Amino acid sequence: MTLSVDLNADMGESFGPWPMGSDRDLLGVVTSANVACGFHAGDADTMAETMAIAVANDVGVGAHPGFLDLQGFGRRRMQVPHGTLANWVKYQLGAARAMAGAAGGKVRHLKLHGALSNMACEDLDMARACFQAALEVDPDIILMVLAATKLEQAAKELGARYANEIFADRAYNDDATLVDRRQPGAVIHDADYAAERMVKMVQAGAIITESGKHIETRIDTICVHGDNAEAVALAKAVRAGLEAAGVTVEMFT
Repeated sequence: MTLSVDLNADMGESFGPWPMGSDRDLLGVVTSANVACGFHAGDADTMAETMAIAVANDVGVGAHPGFLDLQGFGRRRMQVPHGTLANWVKYQLGAARAMAGAAGGKVRHLKLHGALSNMACEDLDMARACFQAALEVDPDIILMVLAATKLEQAAKELGARYANEIFADRAYNDDATLVDRRQPGAVIHDADYAAERMVKMVQAGAIITESGKHIETRIDTICVHGDNAEAVALAKAVRAGLEAAGVTVEMFT
């Protein structure tokens, strides 16, 4: 059986004159793009440019909604009523769909960002509220979920199409959640090490945590964070490592 996996990156995070990441270079390596929708990062011009390049490169376009928190880059935990969260998701997904359509493409998937995603990984009701909102806008959208968490459970319970995601540049706790960014070693900067661990996880069909625990899961896509200074090098190394190991890198279906 031939293994295949998608390679995605979070991007579209520049704001006005302040650049963030190397989106154009990343879009030459990855097969899916999660584009910020203006709440935690990004703006209309950045969305338009990023999506146009993604469409030109035949990269799958996804909406990447987060908390309304530009100053904190969406990485601060916020207590927001679920009804409001649902409307925030709908609002951001609507913007992404409009910009992608104008660029000649379409939004294939949705992935929650930052603290919103981390909190929903632990809170089934919160995950369900966000995903139900997205499905009300587009019943066929693919939900990109952090594998083996409440996000995957919510997607299953809603009967949605979903893609299981693991992270190339983040360390894992034994419950399949991500190690807090404030902890040493939480963010991985070594491209060769990132590639090596992704090959091991894809071949094992499991998340391998910092303690060495294997959490069996379907793996559909691998993420590289676009704001990581080493993002392009990491993405290239991960793709090269996977292909050298006989794993096909292609857009998930």
